[in-house]
Amino acid sequence: MNTYKTYTERAKQHPNACARSLFELMERKQTNLSVAVDVTKKSELLSIADAVGPYVCVLKTHIDIVEDFDQDLVQQLQALAEKHDFLIFEDRKFADIGNTVKHQYAHGVYKIASWAHITNAHTVPGEGIIKGLGEVGLPLGRGLLLLAEMSSKGALTYGTYTSESVEMARRNKDFVFGFIAQHKMNEYDDEDFVVMAPGVGLDVKGDGLGQQYRTPHQVVVESGCDVIIVGRGIYGNPDQVEYQAKRYRDAGWAAYQERVRASSSSA
Repeated sequence: MNTYKTYTERAKQHPNACARSLFELMERKQTNLSVAVDVTKKSELLSIADAVGPYVCVLKTHIDIVEDFDQDLVQQLQALAEKHDFLIFEDRKFADIGNTVKHQYAHGVYKIASWAHITNAHTVPGEGIIKGLGEVGLPLGRGLLLLAEMSSKGALTYGTYTSESVEMARRNKDFVFGFIAQHKMNEYDDEDFVVMAPGVGLDVKGDGLGQQYRTPHQVVVESGCDVIIVGRGIYGNPDQVEYQAKRYRDAGWAAYQERVRASSSSA
């Protein structure tokens, strides 16, 4: 079993440029929190991004649900990322053949590759989806996450699907730096896949639509994940956005420190 290194140690030796930037940022800001801002209005998205910005390493968007999307939104998001020092993760979940996703990533209304540091993809279409996205994202220094596991009840992302997704990642480490998953994916001592875990909550266990929640301690310490993704638990109450962001930031960072200590003492 490999020991759990600090973000600084991982940044120094990681082969992927996007992962190195992320680890350095996480250590610099002392946060492993990503906030999923799944709202439908430009003004609300920007307001939440500005409020949580100081506490996050990654801001996760679903840009295609924003009803009044325009290029000004993109420019303002980029400005906030610069102001607060976070990366933007467009949770696009690409799921088509390589040639199609290449155009979806680079072109169309959203031009995702031009502003999102990170995006993700299903592996159902096969490895061509990674190649297609990589043709666009690699020259821009972007990073790709593969959906290896999902947090929703009844998800089919397990077993052979998950293990094959890991094999695809191993063959494409220049672009794929990790997974959306529920537990650590590293099998060998010399590999270091970043795992971002959705479905994190401190106060509730589910949402009635199949989402299942775990605490930051369960996600980071018990399951070995790296980044906690929190959505409605932070922005669900508009009067407590900043308070909840700080609360989750502190819980996630405490879990990370506990995991590093436990790993060091058992080494």
